[in-house]
Amino acid sequence: MSDKEELSAKLRIILRDIRYLTILKHLKIANIDYGKSIMLNTKIPLAEIVEILDDLEKLGLIERVHGATLKNTEAKFKLSSEVHKHHTYYRLTREGDHLLRHLEDRMLIDAYMDIVKNDNLALNILRLADELNADHALTYAKLTHKRLEEITPKIEELVKMGLLEEKNSKIIKFADRKAKPKKETRTHHKYYGLSRIGELVVREMKRRGILPK
Repeated sequence: MSDKEELSAKLRIILRDIRYLTILKHLKIANIDYGKSIMLNTKIPLAEIVEILDDLEKLGLIERVHGATLKNTEAKFKLSSEVHKHHTYYRLTREGDHLLRHLEDRMLIDAYMDIVKNDNLALNILRLADELNADHALTYAKLTHKRLEEITPKIEELVKMGLLEEKNSKIIKFADRKAKPKKETRTHHKYYGLSRIGELVVREMKRRGILPK
C-alpha cells in the first residue's frame, strides 16, 4: 500500500466518527494537550476522549509526549510559563499533521463518498435530507418505506460521521421543512438535516450521478 493509499484508508476510519477529526484539529491548534483540557475545549465527554486518543495513537496519528515538564510555548492552552506534567499529554505525529495539512474539502468529499456510495439506505436518507431540509426520523422511515428501528441507527451513524446534524431550533418554519404543509411546526422530535460538509457531499454525488439531480 502506498503512503497516499494508507493515508486515505486512515482518513476513512476517522471520518466514520466526527469526534476523531475534532480532536485531531484541536491538537493541531493546541500543539500538546491532555484529556481533560481537550474535553473542556471540544465538549466531548472525557471517557470518550480517552478511548478516541487510544485509537488515534494506534493509528499513528498522535503520540504521547514524554518528559517531566512542559513549556507553554509547547502546550499552548497552558497559562503558566512552565508546568509539571500531572497528566498524559498528546501531540500530532508527523503523519497526523500531514493528514490535517492536506485535508481540504475535496479530499473530505471523496473520502465520504467512498464510505457511503454502496450504502443504499444512507444514500436515500442523504437524498431526502437534501429535499426536506429538516425532518424527524419517522418521516425518513415513511419515505424510505423502512421501519423506524432501521432508520434511527442509520441516521445516528450519519450524524456521527458529520454528514447530518440535529436541527435545534424550537420552531421550524415551512420554508425550512418541506414535508409538512403547515406554516410552522414545533419540534416535538429531533429534526435532522444536512451539515455543511453533507451538503457538499450530496452536491458532488449529484454531479457524478451517484444521486439523482
